[in-house]
This record gives sequence, structure tokens and C-alpha cells, in this order.
Amino acid sequence: MSKEKSEFGVFGLGVMGSSVSINIAEKGYRLSVFNRADAGEEEVVNQFLSDNSHLDNIQGFTDLKSFIESIDRPRKILIMIKAGPTVDLVLNILIPLLSEGDIIIDGGNSHYMNTKRRFELAESKGINFIGAGISGGEEGARKGPSIMPGGKRESYNLVSDVLESIAALDDFGKTCCTYVGPEGSGHFIKMVHNGIEYV
Repeated sequence: MSKEKSEFGVFGLGVMGSSVSINIAEKGYRLSVFNRADAGEEEVVNQFLSDNSHLDNIQGFTDLKSFIESIDRPRKILIMIKAGPTVDLVLNILIPLLSEGDIIIDGGNSHYMNTKRRFELAESKGINFIGAGISGGEEGARKGPSIMPGGKRESYNLVSDVLESIAALDDFGKTCCTYVGPEGSGHFIKMVHNGIEYV
């Protein structure tokens, strides 16, 4: 009997990707996770599943096509990889395998102008793209980050339940996640946030 399709996907099981994946799964969402199995990373997915065997709502994959097919449409996939050219490489592989209306969320520290360019590329292929600043480091990703999503509001509305459920709560009990604005707005706000924090 085939497993029920996942409601959400996470691409990349580094420190942040693993932490946010556990956060999502603990909120009760059916989750698919993917990590490449290149040299040195062969056991990343198996180790993640083993470490979190108490969560029976996670499926793990090292085959990208199987990962994508495991997610219910419109697919919602959060990319948690290091900002830079690798994001473009992943998008070039990922987008042709997706269907019109699917949603990619870049949760890395991408430069907002790159996010704007990627938003336009995805849109030209019928794919929704959200650039989301995620603040709080490993502990925040696990227990409740601040999330700053930018893109089309309609796209955000399709993922808002997941993002808002995993975000931190402020002193008034309100979620630390809200729609910021179009295209690269979320990553622009994250850049400003980082500048204030590090100064």
C-alpha cells in the first residue's frame, strides 16, 4: 500500500533544513525531505529518519523525482541550502520536474535582487516562487523562527498555514510570520534585519 502523499517538502537537510523539518513534522504536517547522496552525504537522509523515528509523518528521499512525486499538488517545497550559485543550479534541476502552480520557497539568505530574478524565471515557467528570510538560527528553526516571506500574495496564502504554524510567537501571542511584499521583499527585509543585528 502506498503512503499518503505529503503536504509539504523540504530540500536540504543541513543544520537549518533538519531543524525546520522537525518543526514542521511536529506540527502534524505530512512531510517529505530530500538530500543529495553525493560523497560524504550518503547517509544524511537515513540518519535523519533514524534520529526522528518517533515522527511517523516524514518520508525521506535521495532521488529527486521520487521526492517530488511524493508531494501533493500544488507542491510546496522549501529549499534550505546555502545562498549563492547553488540555488540557481537547484532551480534549474527542480523547475522542469514541477507542475504549473507548484510553489518553491527559498529559505536561505539569498540577495534580494537574485530572488527577484529567480521569481521572474519561475513565473515564466508557471511556478510560484517565494523568497523567505528565516531568522533565529538552528534553535529558532527548530522551536520557532521569525519568517519574512516575499512573492505573490496568492502564493503566500497557499503556504501560510505551514509557515505561520512553525514561526515563533511574539509577546502578544501573534505569529512572527507575515506576508512582506512582492518578489524579493522578504529577503530585502532579512538583509536589513541582519544588518541591524550584526551592527
